[in-house]
Amino acid sequence: MKIVVLGAGVVGTAAAWWLAKDGHEVTVVERHAAPAQGTSYSNAGLVSPGDATAWASPAALKTFVKALYTPDLGIRVKLRLDPYFYAWTWRFLFQCTTARMRANTLVKLRLAMHSRDCINRIEAETGIAYDQRRKGILYFFRSQQSFDTGADNYRFLGEHGLPIEIVDRRRLVELEPGLLGAAEKISGGVYSETDQTGDSRMFATRLSYHAERTLGVKFRFGTIVDALDVEGDRVVSVRTTQGPIAADAFVLSMGPESGVFARRHGIDLPVYPVKGYTATIPLIDAARGPTMGGADEDRLIGYSRLGDRLRLSSTAEFAGFDRSHKPSDFRTMLETARDLFPGAFDEERAELWAGLRPMMPNSVPVIGRARYDNLYLDTGHGHVGWTMAAGSGQVLADLVAGRKPEIDPQGLAYAS
Repeated sequence: MKIVVLGAGVVGTAAAWWLAKDGHEVTVVERHAAPAQGTSYSNAGLVSPGDATAWASPAALKTFVKALYTPDLGIRVKLRLDPYFYAWTWRFLFQCTTARMRANTLVKLRLAMHSRDCINRIEAETGIAYDQRRKGILYFFRSQQSFDTGADNYRFLGEHGLPIEIVDRRRLVELEPGLLGAAEKISGGVYSETDQTGDSRMFATRLSYHAERTLGVKFRFGTIVDALDVEGDRVVSVRTTQGPIAADAFVLSMGPESGVFARRHGIDLPVYPVKGYTATIPLIDAARGPTMGGADEDRLIGYSRLGDRLRLSSTAEFAGFDRSHKPSDFRTMLETARDLFPGAFDEERAELWAGLRPMMPNSVPVIGRARYDNLYLDTGHGHVGWTMAAGSGQVLADLVAGRKPEIDPQGLAYAS
């Protein structure tokens, strides 16, 4: 079967890999000149089932309101005349009950753990390297109050399959010597030994080369998708700036643009862009830096060790499709990095970046058929897209082939 995948981020590239392994003739259409140049270009580098807790929760409304007047909170809301933002927010609030938060969290956790295993399967089969580390991730808290509350949330994940260890300050430093200098500022944390780290852009780029060379996947870069050509209940081709491309099936993996594109074709897909910021900094004294991934839960800052680089990530900003950034946007994350790992990195050589995450109101991605018989969705992965990408592609390939998926896809299917 001929299949066209729209988007060559880590989600679309992983989907193309699994589909091609099933023997399909796969073409990937991407507006950028190379894979992973949008959302997948930079993130915290965390492959983190431990970060599966859904954003929508009973405390979310309070956090949203506080974000309007607390710029350094880590969450920013810029009110603007955007009806899609208000529609998305309305749906988000309906997900903010304890019952919905737990249900959504369990769907994410199931997919995230499966996806972590799929990443490792791909690595074992292809031999690709992506500055990966399998040492676990530390989620730590500065205050006793936040530690007590956060530990309860992680215990919920632990009760449903995620191996965790609640650690005090002494044990935390044993696990991560890089935090020795900041230990007195940390009350405790949670260690997830099966979480891991790696560079999503490097992974997607090298997987695309491998898929092209060994499986015959075709990548059409610098090609903008304009619209779908539909006849009856089927899509017959996709219109692009390089002409129409016909196929038997189509997969929508266009990241934050997925919602806009879907709405143009009568599909109510509430994907909204949420901006995040990253800094990638050369390490000058690796012994003072982290040896594994981590997250400062009070300051909402994630980090990872990617080879000889330190990757920092912070902020969830609701500002539409604005991708701009300024030095002040990175102030808190850089101050935190200096606080945690003094003398470890060369801040003057930092690569600063801002990109958009495709968020669903319930924090759960959408995988499966939508409206037309041969149109599939694989999008809406939000802030843990790198974590869930490989598993999403594998689930999608199962659905396209009519196989029973390796994990229960309940909660992931498209619903109008």
